[in-house]
Amino acid sequence: MIERRAFDSLGGANHGWLDAKHHFSFAEYHDPKRMGWGPLRVWNDDKIEPNSGFPPHPHANMEIITYVRTGAITHKDSLGNEGRTEAGDVQVMSAGSGIRHAEFNLENEPTTLFQIWIQPNKTGGAPSWGAKPFPKGDRAGKFVTLASGVEGDTDVLPIRTNGRVVAATLKAGETAEYQLGADRFGYLVPATGSVEVNGVTLNTRDGAAIRDEATVRVTALEDAELVLVDAA
Repeated sequence: MIERRAFDSLGGANHGWLDAKHHFSFAEYHDPKRMGWGPLRVWNDDKIEPNSGFPPHPHANMEIITYVRTGAITHKDSLGNEGRTEAGDVQVMSAGSGIRHAEFNLENEPTTLFQIWIQPNKTGGAPSWGAKPFPKGDRAGKFVTLASGVEGDTDVLPIRTNGRVVAATLKAGETAEYQLGADRFGYLVPATGSVEVNGVTLNTRDGAAIRDEATVRVTALEDAELVLVDAA
């Protein structure tokens, strides 16, 4: 089962400094049919204007993954962590028992990103933050794991849930496969380009809610950059 969720059907709000689209119910956008997908709770498609951002605010008991598409985001938190994450790279904040953080675009151009929230396997625990570069060339033609809570995954950002965030870059005509498993929840979004996913066509920034599909087979109809969440 693959349900296409067209970009123009997403909820959202334009705050001037922030233009946000929501794949699932978030803030003032509420759709009882789009409350999440398994443990995946939030997938926001954000555009943040230069010299603006999210002032300090708290979170708890959530795995928050930020995939920067263009520009860069600068992070500061109550643990004393500071970092700048550039396009194509990823940061993960495990909110645990509680953390305050701020995210700002200090660049002279807009920053675009996906913000993904996944519920953890267990509540509480010490909060943490980390970031890692993932060169797009390393994921050319194949899916590469960016963040994972699956035992055995190495050289990735850790998350505290039975899931993965993976990404691929495909040239037009290329195909990549991901072994999802019939009991898993998958959610895939092309950051750029259009693709065919098990026979379903997705355009740029459309979402695909995937269930009961052992294998996800993606063929690029044009050059594409993909992000996929796989969660139990």
